[in-house]
Amino acid sequence: MRILVLNGSPHLNGATSDMVNAFKKGAEEAGNEVICINAAHKNIRGCMGCDYCRNIEKGVCVQKDDMQEVYPEILRADMVVFASPIYYFTLSAQLQAVIHRTYAIDIPANVKKTALIMSSGDKFVYAAAITEYFQSIVEYWGVENAGIFTANGDDNKSGKKRRELYRFGKSLTEE
Repeated sequence: MRILVLNGSPHLNGATSDMVNAFKKGAEEAGNEVICINAAHKNIRGCMGCDYCRNIEKGVCVQKDDMQEVYPEILRADMVVFASPIYYFTLSAQLQAVIHRTYAIDIPANVKKTALIMSSGDKFVYAAAITEYFQSIVEYWGVENAGIFTANGDDNKSGKKRRELYRFGKSLTEE
């Protein structure tokens, strides 16, 4: 299976990246191809709502930034994992920009599964991000939610959390 991880954390060695690395190791050991894109370190602007991608050149965004590298990866993926720290009760702005810009390609036909990985300092901040994920990804794309994983406080960068994400990655195989 080809798995794309879209990491919205600006911290390369932060808690979200730690969870992504554990997931990636397990998924690769299970025979999957895992591509990680750190959205926070890309130049990706927000959607302008101009509808160029719908009314002028279907599936093509008028903005020419680093999202042009992301589109082909989304379109080739069998699974997309969204990973983000929680900033003010929602996904990072960097990951939000990527999600909004998928408007240009509409629903990626190859993607059958998605998952959500989040980290924060508090366990009571995930509800809005989870709701958005279910409504704008799982339900709209019509995909299977393979799992939602959170870490907060002392769970961040813990061996227990790494093992959980590693096992999740290891459990993913072609069906």
